[in-house]
Amino acid sequence: MSLSPVLTKRFGTQQPWKLDNYERLDGYAGLRKALAMAPADLVTLVKDSNLRGRGGAGFPTGMKWSFIPKDNPKPKYVVVNADEGEPGTCRDLPLMMNDPHSMIEGIIIACFAVGANRAFVYIRGEAIHAIRRVTAAVNEARVKGYLGTNILGSGFDCDIVVHGGAGAYICGEETALLDSLEGRRGQPRLKPPFPATNGLYDSPTVVNNVGTLASVPYIVLGGADWFKAMGPAGSPGPCIYSLSGRVANPGQYEAPMGTTLRELIELAGGMSRGKDVKFWTPGGSSTPLFTEAHLDTPLDFDEAVKAGSMNGTSAVMIFDEGDCVVRAVKKWSEFYRHESCGKCTPCREGTYWYVGIYDRLEAGRGTDEDLETLLDLSDNILGRSFCALGDGATSPVSSSIKFFKDEYIAHIENQGCPYAGNRALAGAH
Repeated sequence: MSLSPVLTKRFGTQQPWKLDNYERLDGYAGLRKALAMAPADLVTLVKDSNLRGRGGAGFPTGMKWSFIPKDNPKPKYVVVNADEGEPGTCRDLPLMMNDPHSMIEGIIIACFAVGANRAFVYIRGEAIHAIRRVTAAVNEARVKGYLGTNILGSGFDCDIVVHGGAGAYICGEETALLDSLEGRRGQPRLKPPFPATNGLYDSPTVVNNVGTLASVPYIVLGGADWFKAMGPAGSPGPCIYSLSGRVANPGQYEAPMGTTLRELIELAGGMSRGKDVKFWTPGGSSTPLFTEAHLDTPLDFDEAVKAGSMNGTSAVMIFDEGDCVVRAVKKWSEFYRHESCGKCTPCREGTYWYVGIYDRLEAGRGTDEDLETLLDLSDNILGRSFCALGDGATSPVSSSIKFFKDEYIAHIENQGCPYAGNRALAGAH
């Protein structure tokens, strides 16, 4: 594949995170152009580009911006979800480390478009390096006049607060993030009302992902048609895919939306052990598993759903024929049990029972009834949890039994894992 980078075009240049170097490659040119436009025209431009949220849900960004009420007297806010806790996902951190100003420029444009004068960047607490780098970039932008009062003589005021979270996966859910940002325990809110009308401090709020906002300056400069020329019409634009697991060169690979795993594996130098793909996640551990049969499925928001999973966060974890699917799902289930906020019974209790059953299967004490219990648990969690964490926890369980029931049975009949000497990589998050 021959690719022209967009989101990663500054990666690998001399200190791309520095403002002077950012400006040498079109940095803040999009902001200057945006400030000369009417805010409503900016919203229309992003709508026309069909940019969809890169945080996992794939909701149209321009539409989300348009939901902000014009007649509400309360302050309006833009909040950046940079929590990035989905197992296997590693694209927001590289963006913030290598090119923080692209996100900052996108934030300022978003604020101008929706009438907000303050934005908050909520970064996962363990990512100290990213917090420091984004904070330094915000300070650089403020000194240069891209933040503060009367930005570039436009009469528009805007500032950004960088906030370090406390390491809770649940705070990747936008309303739990807002509660955490307000100083409360991070737990999801009942919706409606939605953040667009009752978000941060009960005020109109746009919540966008790092990659979503980093795409905005390029859309302003290149136009909607240019953006839509990359990838399928329903899910256009560039995407950073996180590849981990059994590939020769794990890492971040930028490609148009709709790229297949077969193409991504080629970019990553092939499989690391010379074995065939067995199972993989198209969008992190909370998306239903795919198998070798799905190698040519376009990885975008629409086609992945048609094939039975979700594009999610584009976190592609790849396992080969030497890996145990039961072991992998056990590790993910342990993660969801640990990260459940405990607010609702289906998720709190269901993930606990998941882990107990997987412990028995791995220890050679599993029974046929355990498989039925796993499926019954999944039915009682899916659609009955307060937020999507519970739903996501069921995805690897249900899909692994669907595709690899024989492997579960082998654990029961062999009284333990047949891959005991060759564990899967699922614990490496």
